[in-house]
Amino acid sequence: MHELSIVTGIIDIALREAEKAHADMIEAIELDIGCLTTIEMTAFDFAWRQAIKGTLLEGCTRIVNRIEGRARCLDCDTVFGLQQVYDACTGCGSHWIAIEEGRQLSVRALTIS
Repeated sequence: MHELSIVTGIIDIALREAEKAHADMIEAIELDIGCLTTIEMTAFDFAWRQAIKGTLLEGCTRIVNRIEGRARCLDCDTVFGLQQVYDACTGCGSHWIAIEEGRQLSVRALTIS
């Protein structure tokens, strides 16, 4: 379950930033998680609930922005939505594409006090 290592990485980032700001509490964390990542959200949610126990993140509000997949065709320059990383261009059917959105995983914002 790689979701646990992803969650612990996010927690480490949040705790480091809270420590830098001399915060006593993390009130909210906002995450961007692309729909094309291999993260299974049920496993992510379970790992999150377990991993935040006893940390500054326990009790915080977690906001998850799911970023839709988007690609540009390298043959015809069509920009189109992706459901899977192997989808073909909707304009010409080519698989020669550049994924522009949907693979990111980042901490967008922290609200601390």
